[in-house]
Amino acid sequence: MNSMETALAPSGPARATGQDRARPLSGITAYLAPRRLDEALQAMADGDATVLCGGTDLAPQTESGLRRYQSKLLNIRRIAGLGGIAAEGDEVRIGATTTISEIRRDSGLARIAPVLAEAAEHFASEQIRNAASVGGNICNASPAGDMIPPLLVLGASVELACWQDGAVQTRRVPLERFFVAPGKNVKRPEELLTAVVFARPASDFVARFRKSGPRPALEISTVSVAFGARVAGGRLSEVRVAMGSVAPTPLRARHVEAALEGQPLAAATIAAAVASTGDDVKPIDDVRASAWYRRHLVRVFLEEVLDEVRGN
Repeated sequence: MNSMETALAPSGPARATGQDRARPLSGITAYLAPRRLDEALQAMADGDATVLCGGTDLAPQTESGLRRYQSKLLNIRRIAGLGGIAAEGDEVRIGATTTISEIRRDSGLARIAPVLAEAAEHFASEQIRNAASVGGNICNASPAGDMIPPLLVLGASVELACWQDGAVQTRRVPLERFFVAPGKNVKRPEELLTAVVFARPASDFVARFRKSGPRPALEISTVSVAFGARVAGGRLSEVRVAMGSVAPTPLRARHVEAALEGQPLAAATIAAAVASTGDDVKPIDDVRASAWYRRHLVRVFLEEVLDEVRGN
């Protein structure tokens, strides 16, 4: 086969109900495994492709009937240049197919943005970390996505590519504007998320991450909190606070940030920030936790990370 490896699969009904739930692959008519980005984007140009990388979210969603496959199943794992971590100049770039294990183990990234390694350490199990990609975790758009809050405090953007006018076209979207609802994002069906990028943090930038679930790592987070700021002369600046599982989408806690920005990291400042969490979070009751418990955890985690930074 050429660089766009192709195989046909049996065709069948497209809806993810009834018999389709028992045969989730039945709607696929072609399997594609391109090795070049332009080939992948041309295959996606009609908006009728399901992207597969690690499959750790896709497989359970299709098997349960929550999602159906499009007619083309597009495996992006082999595309050259779509993975890896690079820190060139003032920008850090993490390719979409980079696994959570690769983020966890990368020594250069651990020096530049240790909060990502901290989040990766608490991401699912070793087997899932070896398969799950950072691009998939972002595109899944879950309010509980573990890698999203630390990327938000790093001020990350996503790079989206499509095939248009006979060439690859790209655009960047700030990560905080990428999510629109649970499981929904601004990426168009013909677009592929190719990377997440962020400016190299300043030398006085500090960041922390906290997550709670029934177990330390293997479960979906009940609540997650990430904090990032520059700390100089005992004062905070360029403060970012992000939270997961407390609203329909991962969010920047703007009221908390305002309570911290420009302030000394003192007990009174921490108390004011903790009190501000109620203006930012909008949790729900579900099978994993009550809204009351989520509000409580947010306050506890924020106080913990701020006390930790204050003590260092």
